[in-house]
Amino acid sequence: MTRFDGLIAPMAVASRNEFDESVHHGAGVTLDAGGTISSVVGDPDLVVYARSSLKPMQAHAMVAVGLELPDALLAVACASHDGSTVHLDAVRSILDRFDLVETDLQNTPTRPSGEAARSAARAAGLGPSALQQNCSGKHAAMLATCRVNGWPIDGYLQHDHPLQLAITAGFETLGCTVHHIGVDGCGAPTHALSLRDLAAAFATIATDGTPVAGSMRAEPVMVAGPTRDVTRWMQHVPGLIAKEGAAGVMAAALPDGRALAFKIADGDNVARQAVVPTALRCIGVDIETAPEDLVSHPVMGHGREVGRIRALEWSPWSS
Repeated sequence: MTRFDGLIAPMAVASRNEFDESVHHGAGVTLDAGGTISSVVGDPDLVVYARSSLKPMQAHAMVAVGLELPDALLAVACASHDGSTVHLDAVRSILDRFDLVETDLQNTPTRPSGEAARSAARAAGLGPSALQQNCSGKHAAMLATCRVNGWPIDGYLQHDHPLQLAITAGFETLGCTVHHIGVDGCGAPTHALSLRDLAAAFATIATDGTPVAGSMRAEPVMVAGPTRDVTRWMQHVPGLIAKEGAAGVMAAALPDGRALAFKIADGDNVARQAVVPTALRCIGVDIETAPEDLVSHPVMGHGREVGRIRALEWSPWSS
């Protein structure tokens, strides 16, 4: 028995030479503009660690307790960034504005997540650092929020630190029930929420004209990177805010409140990308005009395409 038993269903199938090879299970939910469930896969109330999909919600909570940043810097606070120069300069700018230094960052040191930035860092002889890690924008914003409120920066990742208590309270203000709190890969707390609550929280942020939604729409490249699917979907769909999370999580919303959230149970990121177009179509997005590589995910064999990962249809909701 696992926690997922009875709660997940097939979401995507990988075929090789017209033979179904692998199946990815998961759960997902879409909401209409009134906040009512419109379609599902599996259980819409499956509780998951939302991982980096929480970042816009964390930023929203920090803005509510006084954080003010221009769009590019607030967008990088929502980011799982590539570690490119534009991202790292934005993180440094947040630190500089609030009399902070790179050594104040307590996220896990790594190399950049983006291939080009990682190669450049290696060529320059740079070792792993907290600045280069893809969550450094969020951590810089967390430190800045501590400065604004006079909270200590030491221990800012502890669950009982005033910053983290304010973030958790912010989630509750968005209507989310927090079922559990763990430690994310970067060292920050990560909250377990139902997929329905995650979608609804994104809908609230997207429809209330919040600084967070405005920054993500104005600076989508800062939220991920120019080749990343999240950035490119935001560029393609007017008004969309979207954020992926590690281990196969995705959340997105439109300005009128239509929203989605889903989790690939095995955590596969390519399967997550393959499901995004179907989930967007379920909330009325025209995916026919999207770039081919956003909607088509090939399976390769001997250097050529021999199959596809195809998303399965979602079911209309009936309560």
